[in-house]
Amino acid sequence: MYLQLNGKSALVTGATAGIGLEIARKLSVEGAAVTICGRNREKLDAAAADIGASAVLADPATAKGAAALVETLPEVDILVNNLGIYESKQFADITDDDWMRFYEVNVLSGVRLARAYFPGMIARNWGRIIFIASDSALVVPPDMIHYGMTKTAQLAIARGLAAATKGTRVTVNSVLPGTTRSEGITDFLKSVSEDPDAPAEAIEREFFAKERPTSLLQRMIEPEEIASLVTYVASPLSSATNGASLRVDGGVVPTIG
Repeated sequence: MYLQLNGKSALVTGATAGIGLEIARKLSVEGAAVTICGRNREKLDAAAADIGASAVLADPATAKGAAALVETLPEVDILVNNLGIYESKQFADITDDDWMRFYEVNVLSGVRLARAYFPGMIARNWGRIIFIASDSALVVPPDMIHYGMTKTAQLAIARGLAAATKGTRVTVNSVLPGTTRSEGITDFLKSVSEDPDAPAEAIEREFFAKERPTSLLQRMIEPEEIASLVTYVASPLSSATNGASLRVDGGVVPTIG
């Protein structure tokens, strides 16, 4: 399918690995001029070279980093807010610093960039802002409440910002992945496994049986599966999709609405 992304510019955060890298790759393959950002110059340059993207050394999880990024890249047609962190931690052990760190990285990074780029999109009468949220926004794991909170916040921000696009060709949407294969997933699955030394396949089966029993896939989603949906939502072909929370969670969320 021709997604009509030639000539469009895109910024993808958290794109040196995993979902973000595959989103950036697919956008680039479809003809968009892609920029990625990050804190580690070596990883950033390697990812940019791998997918044919531009790279900016900046961290939008800080106000200074977001400002530096926007100064280097003053406008974009497509903003994909993918930057995020996660961990398993019991509620009583989540400190004030943990809450603030998760909010800063997962929520404020996207808020800062949306605030910077949204007015230009409205002025040009075309743009896409996509928040990469999570199934945990709707089915909050009891050992990841701080993470789930940030993902629910992203849904609220995206829906509220979408309301400000009325009558324009700008859209704002959220995409909700389920548990996806990534660089850090092995350590995470081990951290919630009864036997961290078991084979990887056994740990994955245990995770879905015990931690994600409502999953219809009962396997990890591949980053490419998330990226395919995001690239479509970023394209002109998705013009009637606005203010939506789009699930690509493997069926974890058991409700219809």
